[in-house]
Parts: sequence; C-alpha cells; structure tokens
Amino acid sequence: MMKRMITVAVMAVAVMVYGCGESGDITIHEMGEYKGRQDPLLAQNVSERAETLKQRFSLGQMDR
Repeated sequence: MMKRMITVAVMAVAVMVYGCGESGDITIHEMGEYKGRQDPLLAQNVSERAETLKQRFSLGQMDR
C-alpha cells in the first residue's frame, strides 16, 4: 500500500513538473524596434482618432 502511494505521488509530481515546462519557441526582440502590425489609428488625425477610440470603448463596454 505504501509503495503504491509513493508511486502515485511520484507520478503526480512528474505531471506537475512536465506542465511547468517551457516550449522551445522563443522570440528575440530588438530594442526600440516594433515589428508588429501597424496600427491604423496612427494614420488618423487627432479628432478622428479620439472619435474612433470612443466608439471602440463604447462597443467594449456594452456587455457590462
């Protein structure tokens, strides 16, 4: 009975350690360079951008 409990405990620890592992897909970024998608809001002027942000905010708050 004791041997079975130890086996179960060792298996549980092994599963927990395996779940904490990292995957190998690491992305290295260079400082000061944004390589993501360009934000369409940056092309708008200040008043258009403010209106668009208000609309986005209100759409996001409707479910609350």
